[in-house]
Amino acid sequence: MPSRLNPYLSFDGNARAAMEFYVDVLGGSLTLNTYGEYGDPDAPEADRIMHGLLESSSGFTLMGADSPPGVPLDRGNDVALSLSGDDVDELRGYWERLSEGGTVSVPLEKQMWGDEFGMCVDRFGVRWMVNISQPVT
Repeated sequence: MPSRLNPYLSFDGNARAAMEFYVDVLGGSLTLNTYGEYGDPDAPEADRIMHGLLESSSGFTLMGADSPPGVPLDRGNDVALSLSGDDVDELRGYWERLSEGGTVSVPLEKQMWGDEFGMCVDRFGVRWMVNISQPVT
């Protein structure tokens, strides 16, 4: 999959409703994964959205999720730019440059869903997410 850049929206418990609204407006297909699918299915936040992906028929890509359990949503910091794909060298290069002189909140490392993922704020205050897809075995 070639690398792509798109917005990633954060919500406070209403990501499912928001992403369903956006697919109704923009069309296309919507995939939603919950925290319960990747953690404790009986946890109070199990039904909250861990990752949502909308790919519209016009070529738009929009991602969104509820903020992680225990992490309050800070309005004004509810949009990040997401770089994703499977080109390991390219995406690690972006990560190194974007995080240099910035603040890393999640180191770029393997996550529970199997991909490498990291979050940072660059030296200009812009929030970034980098996800490197791993080959399916």
